[in-house]
Amino acid sequence: MSVCKVIVMGVSGCGKSLIGTRLAERLGIRFFDADDFHSQANVAKMASGVPLTDADRSGWLDDLAELVRGEQKGLVLACSALKRAYRDRLRAGNPSLQFVYLRGDMETIWSRHASREEHYFNGRTMLESQFRTLQEPDPDEEAITMDVSELPDRIVERCLSALDTPDWSRES
Repeated sequence: MSVCKVIVMGVSGCGKSLIGTRLAERLGIRFFDADDFHSQANVAKMASGVPLTDADRSGWLDDLAELVRGEQKGLVLACSALKRAYRDRLRAGNPSLQFVYLRGDMETIWSRHASREEHYFNGRTMLESQFRTLQEPDPDEEAITMDVSELPDRIVERCLSALDTPDWSRES
């Protein structure tokens, strides 16, 4: 039997933590936020409005891939996973890993950012950088794509339905 391992992905402010937390609760597995695994240097860089580079993300992605491999009872991880190469690194050694992509447009997500407090992600320029970096999942990645304009409960229900399909259930 395959263990449920899910990454909820998308740009900052799309609802990864909210959806991920609710999904983990419904699935009865642990939730983790990839932001909690950034180095102090990465957090300081983002807080100063400087986007992270691939080199900045390298060790962080390795740590996250190890976390996913190590959670034997399953997990839901909120993680931007903006590029295909990042998702491929997270998938390495994790064949049953499924991605949920929270898709939204710049203005919708920016309006959410404007209401956020006490988050180190700083400014519209940083969000624009994430949208430029974003490579939406290709069809062969079999990501579950959700529109962020839907209500969170509806997104979670749709995710649960998609995760219950036989196509998702693969042997690990």
